[in-house]
Amino acid sequence: MSRKKKTNGKLFTSIYNFLIYIFLYLPIGVVILFSFNTSKRNIVFENFTLRWYRELFTNQPLLEAYGNTLIVGLSSTIIATVIGTLASYGMSKYKFKGKNIIDILLYIPVVIPEIVLGISLLAIFNLSRIPMGLISLIIAHGTFCIPFVVFTVNARLAGFDRSVEEAAMDLGAGRIKTFFTVTLPIILPGVISGAFLSFTLSIDDIIISFFTTGPGSNTFPLKVMELTKTGITPDVYALSTIVLIVTITLVMVSQRDSKDSKYKKMKSENL
Repeated sequence: MSRKKKTNGKLFTSIYNFLIYIFLYLPIGVVILFSFNTSKRNIVFENFTLRWYRELFTNQPLLEAYGNTLIVGLSSTIIATVIGTLASYGMSKYKFKGKNIIDILLYIPVVIPEIVLGISLLAIFNLSRIPMGLISLIIAHGTFCIPFVVFTVNARLAGFDRSVEEAAMDLGAGRIKTFFTVTLPIILPGVISGAFLSFTLSIDDIIISFFTTGPGSNTFPLKVMELTKTGITPDVYALSTIVLIVTITLVMVSQRDSKDSKYKKMKSENL
């Protein structure tokens, strides 16, 4: 009887997991499938074609929007990674007044609704007379990405042995040299993970981008949202498929680097 219950339990778990995967990945599969469809209506799959991938490179507004997305994503990722890494390192190493308040403030962009953050940033840009466009988008995206970098680097610093830094400084290395030659290589997997997370959040954002964009600075998500009113063309599916492949590749590279760093760390500890 117990064996039968275990079998039924495993069967139920397998079916449940299968349905979850279908729910998560079926929409992605549909996008990829219809990017090769000859029909413009994308109601049923008719025949296989690469036409939309060829036409993609002649769709100037769509390419311009995706170019803006890459510019904003890369720029905000660099800003968030540098500031977030230094903030995480400084807060983990030094004790000072107001540290708890800063910790709380770092959580605010994560917990408050994006629409509230978007309106707040819009008000700040209007008061400071910062022109609405790529600059405002980069600042806005960098702002909400910084906490995510801080959290991932904090996780890496949680198990960091400070005696390694002290040993390097005892041997004559300065604080800056110690950070770049000793500390940074150790926490680098956390920094890379934070950077990838920031880039993913940036290229996927709609709400904050909607409030902080300007003329001629449409991003890819905003362009797609605009096209939903008139009808999404198959070349949008083609570009989405390319973006998906690039994203999966980046995630795989990130995980491989993380595994390599863990292996090297375990090997050095065994030695």
